[in-house]
Amino acid sequence: MSTIAADYERTDIGTIQIAPEVIEVIAGLAAVEVDGVAGMSGGFAGGIAELLGRKNLSKGVKVEVGQREAAVDVSIIVEYGNRIPEIASEIQRNVKRSIEMMTGLNVIEVNVHIHDVHFKTESKPEEEDTNFRVK
Repeated sequence: MSTIAADYERTDIGTIQIAPEVIEVIAGLAAVEVDGVAGMSGGFAGGIAELLGRKNLSKGVKVEVGQREAAVDVSIIVEYGNRIPEIASEIQRNVKRSIEMMTGLNVIEVNVHIHDVHFKTESKPEEEDTNFRVK
């Protein structure tokens, strides 16, 4: 679950704070970049936001942010036919690298939760309608 923004860094002219929602968006984007990820699993609340027309970039991501560290949980849907352990490991690496590079926070853990498998449906070519009503 998200925590309130903590003082991240004090400078001569003030403090820098990074909201947990920012970390969630970074983690979500890093996770969907990985080949084999069909999408994020956001549960009921994420589905309602999408129905209302809002794209939730932090869908399926929960973070805990401290002064210098962050812990991340991502919930994903994988594409059928891919090796789940390899996808999960790549998500962990990509999320950790992205958050640390962009924020300077030390990511202590990235937990990957697989919620579903997406099957690609083969689209059938439209059959030509040979029975025209009007000639």
